Amino acid sequence: MGLTIIEKILSKASGESSISPGDKVWAKVDLVAMRDFGGPNVILKYEKEFGDEPVFDPDKIAITFDLHIPPRQIKEAENQKICREFVKKQGVRLFDINKGIGQHTLLEHGLVRPYDVIIGTDSHMNLLGVAQAFATGVGITDIVAAMRYGKLWYRVPETVKINIDGELRKFVTPKDVILNLVGYLKADGLSYKAVEFYGNFIDDLGLDGRITMTSMVTEMDGKIGFMVPNENVLKFLKEKIGKDVKPILPDKDAEYLDKYNFDISDLEPMIACPHSPDNVKAVREVEGKEIDQVFIGSCTNGRIEDLRVAAKILKGKKVKEGCRLIVTPATTEVLKRAIDEGLIKIFIEAGGVVTNPSCALCTIGHPGVLAKGDVTLSTSNRNYPGKIGKGGEIYLVSPATAAASAIYGKITDPRDVGE
Repeated sequence: MGLTIIEKILSKASGESSISPGDKVWAKVDLVAMRDFGGPNVILKYEKEFGDEPVFDPDKIAITFDLHIPPRQIKEAENQKICREFVKKQGVRLFDINKGIGQHTLLEHGLVRPYDVIIGTDSHMNLLGVAQAFATGVGITDIVAAMRYGKLWYRVPETVKINIDGELRKFVTPKDVILNLVGYLKADGLSYKAVEFYGNFIDDLGLDGRITMTSMVTEMDGKIGFMVPNENVLKFLKEKIGKDVKPILPDKDAEYLDKYNFDISDLEPMIACPHSPDNVKAVREVEGKEIDQVFIGSCTNGRIEDLRVAAKILKGKKVKEGCRLIVTPATTEVLKRAIDEGLIKIFIEAGGVVTNPSCALCTIGHPGVLAKGDVTLSTSNRNYPGKIGKGGEIYLVSPATAAASAIYGKITDPRDVGE
């Protein structure tokens, strides 16, 4: 029997030539990542369990600051200090407050490669499947053990194959595609499953769109999503890693638990309504609802292509009085490109606020939280109650829908605005 992509990765990492879904294997870990949120607890537990014993490999452990940056409360500053002191003692990597979202930063610094096994303290680590790495969020105990011993056990996931064909209409985006899938498969539709995405839509999709797609596999309770890198993605990886990488292809006789086929040629802008990512409808069904705030950013939609789409719609227009627009680039690298292309000027002249690269309004604890009764459109990936303020409502949309709605102060189909 042939192997799927996840089976090939875990076979290589564990040294087990024969591997099947449901098997439990010990696999070598290529990268352990922690954030300023969760990271301090990992460090305190590590030092409680192992004292000053060295980590298994300082070059394979990275701390990323992306949640509370710069810190706004003393507790946050103290937590970051714990991380910085650990870096000094152990010599592990640190990406400080000037870099941006952790997973994106790891990608941009060449720390993610095909066949890598990566764990972290974030539930959306699996977006790194765009580079064909098996990346997943785990608990503190697992992080601590892997930091010391360099390996962790896994139950081999079953794999689902999803083919997506067709060409998107204007102002319909990869975010609309993945929202449509979440609505169809539901929040538990891929529980502990690996996903392989194929089809001509995926073949032509750039890195940024792929990140949008894989980042929301979590919202279907999936373990990891993979796409075979196209020429542009391979070029990006070579530039960042410093050498050629070979894509992982499943065997022709690999077995899949389920197979789905989707044609997105007639897809229209989609929206996830409160209070679940799988409560998905067409924007047309809810357009006209007044909103208080729009957020464009997060690990799902904070890349340069996302900002370009939003700027194309906002150029020469103004955000509706009484509506707030907050734009947050995913990383400093994205921010610099947005500055060079004049996108930041467009957002500011439209009346928006541009913040430093970070996770920003993906969760509570950042400037822009909601008051009771506030309604926001967000390009993030979750809209559960209390996510960015108790009593507020969150609708998940694409950057195009977000920008169009900011202009009118109400939910708006971006095709009604145009460029």
